[in-house]
Amino acid sequence: MMHRRGNEASLRYEARRQREDESPRLHAEVPTLESLKLEIEERRGNASNPETTYIRRIVVESAPALFALVCGERDCEDGGHDITYAVMAGLRRGSTKFEGEDVCHGSVRTTTCGRVLHYKATATYRP
Repeated sequence: MMHRRGNEASLRYEARRQREDESPRLHAEVPTLESLKLEIEERRGNASNPETTYIRRIVVESAPALFALVCGERDCEDGGHDITYAVMAGLRRGSTKFEGEDVCHGSVRTTTCGRVLHYKATATYRP
């Protein structure tokens, strides 16, 4: 069982890596973008306190224009948080600060995962 899960995780990682490699580059999509920081909080469904918090600093020069984050629930299958559309919309508007949420639609055993990711983006642009 553990070997099978390892293979599934490896396949998911490879698929994600291929998707990143095939995505347009962030600097090409938003040429004036200088820096981007995402503050991430993740919590279970309707819990008020986040279980996980971290900051992701994006290397604009080499990053893909793809913001697909894995679900923090260890047992979640086929879940995750694709916030690409919302983040790119904020960047294309030239917003320096914006935020949003995404709910995981993966499954944990027989139920929907429902883990909630909240992000705050801070961006700077060249004149």
